[in-house]
Amino acid sequence: MERAAVPFPPPPWHLTGDMIVSLWRVPVGELPPWSLPSGARPWIVRRRATLVAFWVDYRPGGVLTYREFLIALAVRHGRRLAGSTVAAWVDDEQSLAGGRALWGIPKELGAITLRAEGRSARGELTTPGTSAVRLTYRDVLRLPCRLPARAHLVQQSSDGTECRVPMRISGRPALGRGRVTTGLEDPLSVLGRHRPLFSFALRDFRGVVGG
Repeated sequence: MERAAVPFPPPPWHLTGDMIVSLWRVPVGELPPWSLPSGARPWIVRRRATLVAFWVDYRPGGVLTYREFLIALAVRHGRRLAGSTVAAWVDDEQSLAGGRALWGIPKELGAITLRAEGRSARGELTTPGTSAVRLTYRDVLRLPCRLPARAHLVQQSSDGTECRVPMRISGRPALGRGRVTTGLEDPLSVLGRHRPLFSFALRDFRGVVGG
């Protein structure tokens, strides 16, 4: 059965909130069979690929309020490096519909929590038929400034065309230690089998997606 049409904000999306980010370098042979846009291939160095996971709490002040767990794979696209979202879950129908229709981001619905307590944070994703994916995180060093960053995703739209998604963000960063745990047979168990190379928090961020 096709999903009923859900209205969503037009691009660009202005969003605000807090996020925890972790980066892994994993053996390329352990990557799940994720699909990539035509012309994109995993960025491999010493037989390892780079994965980045985002736990995000989008708060009032942006065009939508919801929570998200997203995994991006670092890819080569032509002569440039980019990211490509290979898996994503949100707890909001508008975000799901807009992410898919506007930018080809393969969002699914899931139950997501992200709770901060001082310098620590805990997150959890649960979806039908899979075990829970859990995050534990703690700040090690908070930086007394706001830092800006730019990036872009390369995605494939439902009609097969390529979609480039520019992103801009700024926020208050903190370096930290994070760990993700999963079930042994979970499709995302590659995250649980390895410790992240590094993790950081970006609090009170303001970002623009698709513009």
